[in-house]
Amino acid sequence: MEFEFNEEQRMLRDSVRKMLAEVATPEYVRATDREGRYPYEVYEGFVKLGLVAMAFPEAYGGLGGGIMDFVAVSEEIGRVSYDYLGGYGTSVFNGMNLLHSASEAHKREFLPRLIDGSIRMSIAMTEPGAGSDAGAMRTTARRDGDHWVLNGQKVFSTGSGARDTVISLYAKTDTSVPYKQGISLFLVDNTTPGLQLRKLDTLGRRSIGTYEIFLDNVRIPADRLVGEVNRGWNTMLAGLQLERMMTTAGYCGAAQSVVDLALQYAKERQQFGQPIGDFQAIAHMLADMQTEVEASRTLMLKAAWEMATGRDALKTLSMAKLMASETYVKAANNGMQIMGGYGYIMEYDMQRHYRDARSTTIAAGTSQMQRNLIARQMGLHPR
Repeated sequence: MEFEFNEEQRMLRDSVRKMLAEVATPEYVRATDREGRYPYEVYEGFVKLGLVAMAFPEAYGGLGGGIMDFVAVSEEIGRVSYDYLGGYGTSVFNGMNLLHSASEAHKREFLPRLIDGSIRMSIAMTEPGAGSDAGAMRTTARRDGDHWVLNGQKVFSTGSGARDTVISLYAKTDTSVPYKQGISLFLVDNTTPGLQLRKLDTLGRRSIGTYEIFLDNVRIPADRLVGEVNRGWNTMLAGLQLERMMTTAGYCGAAQSVVDLALQYAKERQQFGQPIGDFQAIAHMLADMQTEVEASRTLMLKAAWEMATGRDALKTLSMAKLMASETYVKAANNGMQIMGGYGYIMEYDMQRHYRDARSTTIAAGTSQMQRNLIARQMGLHPR
């Protein structure tokens, strides 16, 4: 396997870096974080650069890219803002779910609109009583003639309040069957009557937005059902691997940014007549941080290679997600320590990484769930 991107992927990465440097300036990123403002200008840059199109086949207006292209882009966006990656990646992996599970009519209707930026996509799966235990969801969908009627509540839905967003919403369509059975996937416009969105006031990741969704007799056309009724569980699981690949690449990019920020500060900050990076205590912290980030990135690339070559990537991807998320948290914590009081000031980016990183061991599968998955792949049965 290769541990580096090929020439085309490096060119793709460099074009993403250039676009972000022009649009997502440090001042812009700080402003969207401070104001809780969706970065529409950045998302428009994703669309114009073909980053959304890249993931989809040419038959639907895409560019026919592969998983390694997706990883290269995700890592680069994560370097600038892990939060921004949520807006890009959520649209792409929900679109990929349609590609793999939806009818041809759905693909023809939604994928070209996603690719040209007419719509965005988000996902609503988690509920107040159903997080890691997704099969315990209580939101229901009842068939009523030519419509489905949805009732219930979702929470922690990333980006669902952005304009022109179609929500991939999972609901129980058969409450008489146990656990994983009887779940279906629906496409719900975020302006549908009866649907109420409330943006949550979160510690970090404040620009894309995390939403609570209330559904009160929300009526959607019957043809907004994706795939077969009561078969949404498999669609949900298929989408989670791509989501975790995207987030893991983003963690690696963001953690590297933390190391870069801390290193620059350690070279410039003078104490007792020398840069603080020349003190062994700080130098060793930075050496450990870089080593852990590089190890996380290598494991991430192995998982991506396994996915790209059709191998079963569950174990490696779970290990990569676990390690990269915890590395980002640890790096941000150490970065705050190295920068001292300056890291605590809002005009410096380290505090944003510190806040954003804290969600990564929770979202897209908690660290505890990743350890369970890894242990099961080893033939154990943790409870």
